[in-house]
Parts: sequence; structure tokens; C-alpha cells
Amino acid sequence: MKKLLLLSFLLLFCGCSAVRIDTSSINNILDIILSKDNNLYNQVGKGYKYYIPRGVSYMDTNEYNDVLYSNGEYYYLYIDIVSYYHNISNEYEENPDAYYSKKIEINDKTGYLEINKQSNGRYFIEFMYNYSKMEVETDFENINDVVLNMTYILSTIKYNDDIIKIMLDDDFLVSEEKYDIFTSKKDNNEFLKLEDEVE
Repeated sequence: MKKLLLLSFLLLFCGCSAVRIDTSSINNILDIILSKDNNLYNQVGKGYKYYIPRGVSYMDTNEYNDVLYSNGEYYYLYIDIVSYYHNISNEYEENPDAYYSKKIEINDKTGYLEINKQSNGRYFIEFMYNYSKMEVETDFENINDVVLNMTYILSTIKYNDDIIKIMLDDDFLVSEEKYDIFTSKKDNNEFLKLEDEVE
């Protein structure tokens, strides 16, 4: 009995707490997730890494463009390492004609979220944040779930400055000396000339 009482007491004062996000409001999703400093990652690309939430699957990469999939929807992720490297920010004006339009400035990162109804009745979601952009076309009833997934992904993108510098620095991989690895070495008499000079 004492053990049960002690265990109950410990759980009451030291127990774990789970935070449930109210996903009924897009503004609430953005404010809660983007305000956290997430260090999670389970996907690594050239000079960047990010976290793919449960229920979202990685499909393919082409350069700095990743294709993800969840619940019948394709997510297109574009990583802009050039703008990141040169610290170029994009300006955005909120669109009063959109279903949803918001300029975002959280944790020294900027971006926007815009949702527009398409002629086919579906909604096109365009979300730019932290030098990355995601696009998804979805049905109305899935908008909040898609925005939740996109927010998780974009909030966790971290860049590797050293790798990006190497990839974008024009002078780093430039050499004054040319090498031809396809030329046969048997035609090269440089070694023999050097040996004759030594004798």
C-alpha cells in the first residue's frame, strides 16, 4: 500500500506531461510550432537536415528539391541554400483575395503562408519559411493537417554552413593544374626524362 501511495505521489509531482496542439486554427499551429526551437531531424540532404513527422514519407530528391507523401497528398519541398548563404530575404505582402494569407516573422526567421482555392475545388498551399518552401494541393478538410505537417518540417530545417560554403564557393574547387585521368600513362615519358637527368 505504501509503495502504491509513494508511486502515485511521484507521478503526481514528477510525472510526464503531454502537450496537445489545437489544430483547429492555422494561426495556433503556426504560433506554437514555429516558436519552439526544434533540433529533431531524420532526413539529411546536401547541406541541410530536417525532421519528417510520423505519417509523412520521403519519396525522392532532385538536387535541393525533396518529394514527400502523406495521406494521398504529395508535398514538394524546395531548399534555397543560395538565399540562405547570402542572407537574402524575400518580401511578402499579404493577399486579401486568398483563402488564407499571413506574413511570418518568428525566431528571427521570416516567411509566409498562403492558401488559395483552385478552379478544381482543391486548395493550393504555399508555405515559405527559413529559406525553404513547401507546396501542396489538397482538399478543404485536410488543410489543417497539411499545414501542421508543413510547419513541423519547415521549423526543423537546419543548415550546415561549412558544407554549403564548400558547395557555393567558386574558388574552393578550382585548380590551376589540369589533370587528365583518361590519358594512358605508357605514353608519358616524363618519368624517364627525370631519371636521365638524375644520372
